[in-house]
Order: sequence, then structure tokens, then C-alpha cells
Amino acid sequence: MRHVFPCGTPALDFVGTLQERRTPVPIERIGSPALLDSWFVEAGLLDRRPGSDRSDLRAALELREAIYALLNARLTGRPRPVWAVIAVNRQAAGVPVVMRLDAAGMSRFGKAVQALTELAREAVEILAGHEATLLRECGRPDCTHVYLDRSRGRRREWCAMRSCGNRVKAAALRARRRV
Repeated sequence: MRHVFPCGTPALDFVGTLQERRTPVPIERIGSPALLDSWFVEAGLLDRRPGSDRSDLRAALELREAIYALLNARLTGRPRPVWAVIAVNRQAAGVPVVMRLDAAGMSRFGKAVQALTELAREAVEILAGHEATLLRECGRPDCTHVYLDRSRGRRREWCAMRSCGNRVKAAALRARRRV
């Protein structure tokens, strides 16, 4: 399966693995240990599948929801939920992915818990750093991707023009033609 990475960083793309959160049936992209493994590899966090199990999947889903809760609090101006801060800090304190310099350049390997530590640390850097002011939620009503708006003039509206931007523009064109 091919995963999508429109948000600009692995931590934000990880949060986006639950798509269309506010719809009656959200779309789960990492609903099994095998899908979680493939996401880690496609995101570039690990070079090989770590062999995740159900407990790794539970930990991943807990971390994902904690990061989303913190992002949502930031975007809406509400206080950070204490449970989410605790969950992200606990994961960020773990052992990171092992990086090695080798003949091919660099290799990254480790277990699922180590990849989750990388994601938690990146989330902390975003939420506590200067990039927190660049956080935006996609302007397409059903999309709940959160991204960093690094565009010139900070006027980006969608997580990705290719998907959400095109949908919004096509819907607007259809609406104008109906009038």
C-alpha cells in the first residue's frame, strides 16, 4: 500500500494516517501492524520493516491521537490536554532510531517503539518551537490533515493541491456552473 505524505514532516503525516476524522467513518491508514511497518519505511524513518505487533500498533495509535490532541489545542487556542502531554513526553523519552554511516550513505534501523520515539520528538520540536506558528489545518471541510505552511506569504490553504486543492476548486467550479 502506498501512504501519502502531504504535511511536510513525518510527525504531521503520521497524524494524517487517520483521515477525515470528523466524518462518520474516518479512514484508518495504519490499522494493522503490517500497515504500520510499511508506513515507517515509506516515511523514511526506518530502512526495513521492524516487525510490529499489536502492542506496537496500540502504542502508535495512542501517540498519534495524543499528537493530534496537542495540534488541535494549538490550532484552536485551547490549553494542551495533560494526558496528551504525558503520552508524548513518555514516548519522546525513549531510545531513538539507530543511524549508521555505511557504504551506501546512511542506514536507519530499529524497532517500532524507536520509530515512535522519533515521531514524538519531532512533535515536541514542532509544538514547542518557532514552527508552531506555521501549523494549519487543511481548508477542505472533510480533510483534517495538519501541515506546516512554509509557503511564500503563508497563504497555503490545503494539505496538498493535488488532492484537496483540486477537489475544492472543482466543487467551486461545479457550483458556479449550476447558477
